[in-house]
Order: sequence, then C-alpha cells, then structure tokens
Amino acid sequence: MSGTSMDGISAALVSFEDACPRLHTSLSLPYPESLREELIELVSPDWCGSLSELLSLDHAIGQVFADVAHQLLAESHIPGSDITAIGSHGQTVWHQPDGSAPNTLQIGDPNIIAEATSLTIVADFRRRDMAAGGQGAPLAPAFHAEIFRGEEDCAVLNLGGIANLTILPLDPALPVTGFDSGPANLLMDAWTRRYLQKSYDKNGEWARSGSVLSSLLDSMLADPFFASPPPKSTGREYFNLVWLSRFLPDNPVGSEDIQSTLAELTARSISDALLNAARQTRTLYVCGGGIHNQYVIERLANLLPGIKVCSTADKGIDPDYMEAMAFAWLARKTLDGEAGNLPTVTGASSARVLGAIYHS
Repeated sequence: MSGTSMDGISAALVSFEDACPRLHTSLSLPYPESLREELIELVSPDWCGSLSELLSLDHAIGQVFADVAHQLLAESHIPGSDITAIGSHGQTVWHQPDGSAPNTLQIGDPNIIAEATSLTIVADFRRRDMAAGGQGAPLAPAFHAEIFRGEEDCAVLNLGGIANLTILPLDPALPVTGFDSGPANLLMDAWTRRYLQKSYDKNGEWARSGSVLSSLLDSMLADPFFASPPPKSTGREYFNLVWLSRFLPDNPVGSEDIQSTLAELTARSISDALLNAARQTRTLYVCGGGIHNQYVIERLANLLPGIKVCSTADKGIDPDYMEAMAFAWLARKTLDGEAGNLPTVTGASSARVLGAIYHS
C-alpha cells in the first residue's frame, strides 16, 4: 500500500496461522521522483489536469505496485504458486466521505497488477463501506482489534500523512471505535518540501529548532474538523498548504516556528482526541512513518501523562508494515466472504464484505 504521505510503497508478505499474522518479508520502496511529483500535483487543490493524465497515473501506479510485488517475492525466495492473493490498497488521490455523493478514489489499476504477477488481486476496499453509509475509513481498526485487544484499555495510533486512532476497550461489551484525528505527517512534510526541499523533517529536528506559535496553533485547532464527533475521516483534499495559508499570520515569522507549530498541531489534535474519546487508555501503540519523528513522539508522551506511548514493535508488529499487513488481513477476509469493516468505526449501516477480486 501507499498512504497519504505518498512517500512510497510498503509491501508485506504475510501468512496467517491460527488467525495470527506472521510477517515473512517486507519491503519499502520510494516512488520514482517524477511519479511522486505527478501524484503530489494531482492531489493539490489547484490541479487542472485531464482525465487522460489521471488514467495514465492509474496505469503507472499499477505497474509500480506490480514491480514491488515481484521484488518482494524475489527477496523472500517464496514462489508465486504459494501466494493466495495480493491485497492492494492503492494510492488514495481523493477522499470525500460527506455530502450528497460520498466518494473515494484509490488508483493503481488492479488489472495491471494481476496481469503482471499472474496472481489474484483484492482491491477497492473502501467504496463498499461508503456505499453502505460509512466513511470508507479508517479500515485498519478491525485488524488492530484482532491483534491488540484483550489485556488492558489501549489504543493504536497510525501516524501516516493523516493520523488515525483505534480505541480498544478492555471490557468486551464495549465496541471498538476509531477515527481520523487530523493531520500527522502531511502538513509537516509539505512545509519541509517548500522550505528545505527535503521530503520530510528527519527525527523532527527542524521542528525542534523552532518555537510554537500559540496563536497560530489555537487558530488551527479551532477548525471544525477537530471538534466534530466520529465517525470521521479526512485527507489531502482537506488538510493541505492552502488550508494552512488561511491561518498564517500577516507578520513575518520563522519557517522553523511554523514547522514546530505544525508538529504541535499533530501532537495536540491526537492527544485531545484520545483523552476525549478514551481517557481510561493505559497504553498507546504507535505505528506508521511518524513513529520515526522523535520530536512528535516526545510531545505525545508529554501531553498524555499516565499513558504509556510506545511502538507496536512492543507487541511484535513492525510499525512500518502495520498498514500493509492490515490490508493483507482484509484481503483474506474478502476471499473468505467475511466482513472487513467495523460499523462502530466507519458509521456504515452494517458490516460488509469489502473489495473486489481480480482473479489470476
């Protein structure tokens, strides 16, 4: 899969023994720079491209996904004949769950992947949930519940481009809930590209060098999204540099101070959401690329006293491949004819079998 950060593709070779996932081989490859630039341009609010360009990207992403699958199998030394299916999330380029015509679009043509690999592909996971009245996201909470629920009140935080939380009560009578809390890496990465010409702020060092602008932070946190109740999900079409520009002060400020404030926005919106939804949480397990932003993790720990903030690695799940493993699990559910969504998370009218199957 590739998330809203659009930094590349994560692939995981997973088997399920007694329903427990085992990660055999994993691989992360960046998008070719020219392709990433096209994707980022495509999802910018002022994109004025053509349908032809969109479909060309759909084809190109499908081919890159197929190439990654080939490389993963080559490195694993496991023959394709041992593979049941590929679960392909695709690359989200639009997500609009509210309004009169809710819709979401993930590109990376599954037909291309099926032809290139001669394997069965399961894809298009989000739209069935959305058709049933749900947000179509987040979908990983069902997998998080399978792995993490049972020992204590805990939560799982995925720090991708967008942050999403899964709330896992210890009491089995209480439902699993989850939602997008707001931006994680998305705004920080975009600001870093603009001012440092780098794809991300390594370890949060640039953010750490600045000072939080309290008035800017308060203005951003006043955005209605943060106070809106779940179910809710979001993406680049809402949180982007155009959104940020509405809040920037007229007087000159240091770009590092903006970065520090964006990091604080990520940490504050997450901590506020968690404390509001599940103050009884004892442990917060973190996964996704943002786990490597040491500054944001430190800020989360400071804002969540009494809650242990740790990596999903503490439970044996590689934080960089949690989401890829989740879509392997969802693909398995689809092939078995089992529902993959949680209506208490997405708001769908009921549980649904997700995705479409493209046979080898």
